Amino acid sequence: MSVNSNPGVLLYPRIRKSPFFYASRRHGVAMYSTYNHTYHPRHYGDPVAEYWALLEGVTLWDVGVERQVEITGPDAFEFTNMLVPRDLNKCKVGQCKYVFVTGTDGGILNDPVLLRLGENHFWLSLADSDVLMWAKALAHGLGMDVDIREPDVGPVQIQGPRSGAVMADLFGESILDIPYYYAVERELAGMRVVVSRTGYTAELGYEIYLHDASRDGVRLWDAIWEAGEPHDLTVIGPCHIRRIEAGILSWGCDITADTNPFEVGYGFEKTWMVDLDQEADFIGKDALRRIKQDGVSRKLVGVRIDGPSVGSFNDGAMIDVFEVHDPHGLRIGEVTSAAHSPRIDGNIGYAMVPIAYQEPGTELVVHTQHGPQQAVVSEKPFLDPTKDIPKRLARSV
Repeated sequence: MSVNSNPGVLLYPRIRKSPFFYASRRHGVAMYSTYNHTYHPRHYGDPVAEYWALLEGVTLWDVGVERQVEITGPDAFEFTNMLVPRDLNKCKVGQCKYVFVTGTDGGILNDPVLLRLGENHFWLSLADSDVLMWAKALAHGLGMDVDIREPDVGPVQIQGPRSGAVMADLFGESILDIPYYYAVERELAGMRVVVSRTGYTAELGYEIYLHDASRDGVRLWDAIWEAGEPHDLTVIGPCHIRRIEAGILSWGCDITADTNPFEVGYGFEKTWMVDLDQEADFIGKDALRRIKQDGVSRKLVGVRIDGPSVGSFNDGAMIDVFEVHDPHGLRIGEVTSAAHSPRIDGNIGYAMVPIAYQEPGTELVVHTQHGPQQAVVSEKPFLDPTKDIPKRLARSV
């Protein structure tokens, strides 16, 4: 690997820095992970304190790791509608949608938020898997007239009940009129941004997508921080406790290319995510039709886990599920995400289990870092199932 004249300083690292890397680290990052080949602040020392800051105040997140895939050109709508199983004829210009990108076998390759910025202009705000090359290869193979690239765009999230106040100080009161899962273009101190009413929290919140992010990332961060200080803005990492409470899934833990929408609750239950009746012949449509007809052998369920706290987040790497009458025998599944919820005052999570164990009230044994702990299948989301919190008007908070 090449080095410059300063010993120990590497050029062209394989792990990138987000546009906000140097700004967000000022606040005392305690742990990094990597996400989309980019350093990602995991937390700033106390994830539980960050959880309460999110619930009670306003928080700022460096989510520059959410790399964008931009799709434009004459065939952009047709191509993007083929890329996802959700019917984008029902997505207006200026609207956002949570979507899956599915493979030919119906597996979930990614679960981005899609932003429709024009009739033939889309961004896919990616979870932690590569989609850019997949999309380029599909477009080339199908001979479609589209331009697919990664733009110089980086997002930050402003989340929590006082997020509207910070956004109004930044952009004016009109920003509070953005409906849930819509986006608008704005300018801030000469910087071009897209502002959306979205986030990874199921709390009132916004994302600011910055154009020319490699140039202006620190400047945007400083502007937000200055506006947020009077509102006690706190910089935090991704709050997995809150997203588990809310039923939000994480790609790489709860969903992967080896899972399909019907297994994780977005096929039979939420049919708009997989619209098999639409005219578009999207990638994986035939496979998903067969899966729907044949049924599935496993399901992702909610679980409540008794006993000691499993911590602020566990991605399931050490958590196996056993039949309650054979707690040291045959492993039947795994907990894919788990955390101790302070509000619920207990451990909650998701588990992938055989369908014979999917009914709420089914007893299980979960092996955690503390040893075997009793668990029970539970409905999810664990809180606010109709998403009243993020949908509420910012002006009323």
